[in-house]
Amino acid sequence: RRSGQYTMNHDHSKKIPDGASFDRSGSQDSLDELSMDDYWKELENIHETRGNNHEERVALVVKEPDEGELEEEWLKEAGLSNLFGESSGDSLESVVFLSTLTRTQKAAVEKRVETVTQTMRKKNKQHQIPDVRDIFRLQNDSKGKVCDGSEPSTLRTSENKNETHDGTKGNFSLGADEQKSLLEDIPSSDTDINLEISFAEQAANLKETSVGKMYKGGGGDTLLPNFRLPKDKTGTTKIGDLAPQDMKKVYSLALIELTALYDILGTEFKQQKAVKIKTKDSGLFGVPLSLLLEQDQKKVPGTKIPLIFQKLIAQIEETTLETEGLLRIPGVATRVKSLCQELEAKFYEGTFNWENVKQHDAASLLKLFIRELPQPLLTVEYLKAFQDVQNLPTRKQQLQALNLLVILLPEANRDTLKVLLEFLQRVIDHRDKNKMTLKNVAMVMAPNLFTFHGFGSKTIEQSEFVMAAGTANVMRFMIQYQKLLWTIPKFIVNQVRKQNTESQKKEKKDKAMKKLLKKMAYDREKHEKQEKTPNDTDVPQGVIRVQAPHLSKVSMAIQLTEELKAGDIVARFLSQKSGNVQTLKKEEVFLYEIGGNIGERCLDDDTYMKDLYQLNPNAEWVIKPKQS
Repeated sequence: RRSGQYTMNHDHSKKIPDGASFDRSGSQDSLDELSMDDYWKELENIHETRGNNHEERVALVVKEPDEGELEEEWLKEAGLSNLFGESSGDSLESVVFLSTLTRTQKAAVEKRVETVTQTMRKKNKQHQIPDVRDIFRLQNDSKGKVCDGSEPSTLRTSENKNETHDGTKGNFSLGADEQKSLLEDIPSSDTDINLEISFAEQAANLKETSVGKMYKGGGGDTLLPNFRLPKDKTGTTKIGDLAPQDMKKVYSLALIELTALYDILGTEFKQQKAVKIKTKDSGLFGVPLSLLLEQDQKKVPGTKIPLIFQKLIAQIEETTLETEGLLRIPGVATRVKSLCQELEAKFYEGTFNWENVKQHDAASLLKLFIRELPQPLLTVEYLKAFQDVQNLPTRKQQLQALNLLVILLPEANRDTLKVLLEFLQRVIDHRDKNKMTLKNVAMVMAPNLFTFHGFGSKTIEQSEFVMAAGTANVMRFMIQYQKLLWTIPKFIVNQVRKQNTESQKKEKKDKAMKKLLKKMAYDREKHEKQEKTPNDTDVPQGVIRVQAPHLSKVSMAIQLTEELKAGDIVARFLSQKSGNVQTLKKEEVFLYEIGGNIGERCLDDDTYMKDLYQLNPNAEWVIKPKQS
């Protein structure tokens, strides 16, 4: 059986994009047969554990959606459900939203609206069914101008002056200055990840210009390139830096962007839908993540990662990460099973004795915890999309897709995944001693994250050979590039800023209208007095007022210079010590950009304040501790 597996994989290796072939090249990171062996062994261990687990588990049913259902669901997820159905008249907010989309994002939305519309016509639902073209026409008429003063992005032609070097439309910027810097900063290197321009637009442009020339993933060697993010003067935005209302917009945009990217690259993007099944409502293993966290938050308020998960990792690290074969060598199956039962009974009581737990058993329990989740850690919706990353033509596109997928995960899944990937990296850091390279760890962990018991085992089993190398590659990517994957691309943050600006304009107009009607009743004189805006005299040009309610110096006027960074401002405040205020350390407080065209954004220390001020002149600046 074993040799059959290899040959199947061997044949498949020719088809795997990016040259993930199994040639035994000297490269430390090529996926050779030897390392595939780890994958199959791990799979065998998993089946063995399942065999010992006599409780029959309920397979999670993945529902095959009817025609148009997927697209309807997609539009709902993207926050665009008011483009169809009973509420289709109420789409003012959607008009603002659509006006900020890129060419490729619009195409993705149009494609789905078209399908839903046709399905509705077929079913002859009694809703008002808009024509796709009307939706986008409506949006163009209503706008005329987007907020960077250029025409709306929909119908731009190629001779448009706003085009950037790489041919994508530079319609994410919020002002002429930024447009200019965008042209100067087009990354020159293949390993630079450009976050300023929509990923799908980059892919579309690559397709047009190079007709497949670029679509080589780097030969037979599978050493991973050293991707990096070029410095952004207005600061890098990480997941967790933005306020919830803006994160909601980021989610919608990431979903549309990912779909547009898959559309351009000819990969089908289908969200799976799980049919609800009965799951355990208490305990540790086999409990839904959200429920587990609810349970844990009662014990430890503010917990974001399941306590058992944290404890198992701590237990493994306590021994030493230098143990040879860590994560690869399984614990003793019968012992793991009884530990599992004992933990269920005693973990929350605090009476479980951790001293007797052997390291390999703890590692097996950690993997068991991930596998036993009633819904996969990467979620039913996106597990297939994570797997399909392996089919994208270039490494860079694979990385971009993973970046968007991480943004799309629910918070609990994303936080838990982050802790897992950081732990795996620490294991790899000791590879000289434990012999667990990036490749080995990826091989061993892939079956635990990707072969999900719920998807009706048959389909998974049959395509297991095909998936093996691919999912191991995706796993390697997630571990290797984890620091990049938790970044929110700048073009998406800019689209959020643009939406906020547009919504504020609309609100202002409405308010102004109401005010005007009121004022008509007032006399002229009062009216003129109100006209004076005290705001201009408040702070002189090029100076910002920074508030720090938690510090001894609660407010300071700061002169902006070319080189002034967010970290400098925080340091300046912290140097003003006074005895009676609790001292906060440098790593505990951050400068925040609040209001203007963003809800709230935590700034990284290297943010150049003058550049950011130009991007959001109406913001307030506050120093405070980061909300957990």
